[in-house]
Amino acid sequence: MKNMNQLMKQAKKMQEDLLKAQEALGARTVTGTSGGGAVTVVMNGHKKVESVTILPDVVNPEEIEMLQDLVMVAIQDAFQKAEEMSEAEMGKYTRGMNMPGLF
Repeated sequence: MKNMNQLMKQAKKMQEDLLKAQEALGARTVTGTSGGGAVTVVMNGHKKVESVTILPDVVNPEEIEMLQDLVMVAIQDAFQKAEEMSEAEMGKYTRGMNMPGLF
């Protein structure tokens, strides 16, 4: 029974560490860009877009489709970076565990 108590304590600590890591991801950001920096998207580790910046010289009403494409690419770039950051951070805790559907 002593081993079971120790195992339960370890599981609780791991759960607390995972929650702290998830919370920390929300405070970290990544930046995605497109068009050589014409469009910049800042996203947090929870994959929530925090800001979008568009340089004035790419705003042309006649080329709105190009601007839409640039925004889409910048969001995808930021999302990929947030995904990599999340996997790197959470992987510290889940590495070697076979838990489908978790992270």
